[in-house]
Amino acid sequence: MTSTETPTISAVPIRTDIVIIGGGPAGSTAAALLVEKGFKVSLLEKAVHPRFHIGESLLPANMPLIEKMGLTEQIAAIGMQKWGVEFNALEHDIRTNIQFAEAWDKSMPYAYQVRRSDFDHILIKNARAKGADVVEGCRVRDVAFNQDDVHIKAQNDDGSVQEYIADYVIDASGRDTFLANKLKTKQKNKKHNSSAIYSHFTNVERLEGKREGDISLFWFEHGWFWFIPLADGTTSIGAVCWPAYLASRKVSVEQFLMDTIALAPKLAMRMKNAVRVGHIEATGNYSYTSSKSYDNRCMLLGDAYAFVDPVFSSGVFLAMQSAFVGAEAVTTFLRDPVNAPRALAKFDHHMRRGPSIFCWFIYRVTNPAMRALFVEPRNVLNAKAAVMSVLAGDIFYNKAIWPSLYVFKGIYYISSLFNPARTLKAWRRRKINIQDVAGPAA
Repeated sequence: MTSTETPTISAVPIRTDIVIIGGGPAGSTAAALLVEKGFKVSLLEKAVHPRFHIGESLLPANMPLIEKMGLTEQIAAIGMQKWGVEFNALEHDIRTNIQFAEAWDKSMPYAYQVRRSDFDHILIKNARAKGADVVEGCRVRDVAFNQDDVHIKAQNDDGSVQEYIADYVIDASGRDTFLANKLKTKQKNKKHNSSAIYSHFTNVERLEGKREGDISLFWFEHGWFWFIPLADGTTSIGAVCWPAYLASRKVSVEQFLMDTIALAPKLAMRMKNAVRVGHIEATGNYSYTSSKSYDNRCMLLGDAYAFVDPVFSSGVFLAMQSAFVGAEAVTTFLRDPVNAPRALAKFDHHMRRGPSIFCWFIYRVTNPAMRALFVEPRNVLNAKAAVMSVLAGDIFYNKAIWPSLYVFKGIYYISSLFNPARTLKAWRRRKINIQDVAGPAA
């Protein structure tokens, strides 16, 4: 459709129970769950699957959710088993591999590394197979809330416009944050700020044997690298760095990425024969949250509510988990209105709790004291097991980890106090690094 053409508007609105904006892990999971509860669901996704997306590492806590959806075999067919995490020190040659089996709950010893194009495609096909009305190539343009329903206008790739009338709308639009923008609830995270540059490579040296699929983390002067092996032989490599560093780029984005990899010698050594096979992507400042997780006849799931940093690969897990909790809250709202306030309050608590638990670690992951605890872990009063439980995503229902987690935090604070000069230097540098800057992000 050209800019001078008038879009075709359907004269007949589609009446449905629930409209879901976005067909990523949160939206597709919610659609499948709600259809199973007997609701009529329309899932509107702006892209056409399979489509590229970053965030390829699942957490062990994803596995029970995937099993509940009946998708274990399909995910296993596209994934590479991930049994643990490798941490590579910045200052010295120490590297440490920690297994998820060392966590408190031994029933979730592994997860998968997946291409998100394949993983998300499985989820959205599952939603369609369950009975959701899935419309791809369809971008939501406007949402209007009334006392008794919600009116949604969406534009298809052919330019036609379709109106939907629903009892409820769920925003799972990811970093588009559709409703948070509309409701003016989106806020910059003042405690964190990061950017990323990444691509896919072949001929990268991996760990051996069972550990081949483990995720690796490499610290460097301006942030950290992820190293995610995929089942097809490619490896996802990305640098999460301070915005000022990314804005300092004076060379091509290709050269900048390779120059950045050179700042992590242990990573560069594993990539000495690497061949880049993917486009180089760069993203600017992306740490945000919404002041509300729900409002009148709507809720926000996954990244549509908040995103901080991918360091612990929590994005897909938090998205799917929010869909499970959100589906219960929506069901209560529509079928048991008397108990809706309590159900939505529980949902809100859940949405805030997940990111807040990961954030304590995220805000400190580049701190020398935290780096030392990761590369030289000690299981004092089960502190190591508790931290591995967090890294596994076992944070919502396992109350046993909290005393030991407080022990770990105490060790961190004591270590910081015993190195006051280092701690003060790290605090001052981070305060500068999280500031917004202008520059060539891509």
